[in-house]
Amino acid sequence: MLRQLSTVSIFVLIILISSTFAEDKAGQVKGPIVITSETLSADNKAHTALFEGSVVAKSEDMTLYSDKMLVYYNEQTGNVTRIDAEGRVKLVKKDLLVTSKAASYFADGEKVIFTGEPRAVERGNVVTGTKMTYLLKEDRSIVENSRVLLENKKGK
Repeated sequence: MLRQLSTVSIFVLIILISSTFAEDKAGQVKGPIVITSETLSADNKAHTALFEGSVVAKSEDMTLYSDKMLVYYNEQTGNVTRIDAEGRVKLVKKDLLVTSKAASYFADGEKVIFTGEPRAVERGNVVTGTKMTYLLKEDRSIVENSRVLLENKKGK
């Protein structure tokens, strides 16, 4: 059923071929994504890979951290279709830091949905809510039940 380590090199190759997070100015995906963790369990029938323990998914301009990450991929292309991250989720992209208890990335909509006390900090400004949807291609967010703290920049 689940095969550990025997499919690691195959899955790492799939991940390197199928970029997920990094995008250029035209919104096109660029560069590889490398996922590291303490353990990896791959299920070739379900087309998933479960990374557990100090998980880091890093691309050219974005890094996603979590305790556990379940990656879904397309059987034919090897492209990542969805990622579910749980436990101490942290997304870092330039000046943006988003933390939450859980997050799901959807390749089709090029979006990340944060739940479980999501909190975004950018240049001193803080946004919290019950659910945050970050649209990668548009560099735009939608926050439900939002609370915003804007930094008062005196003398600027």
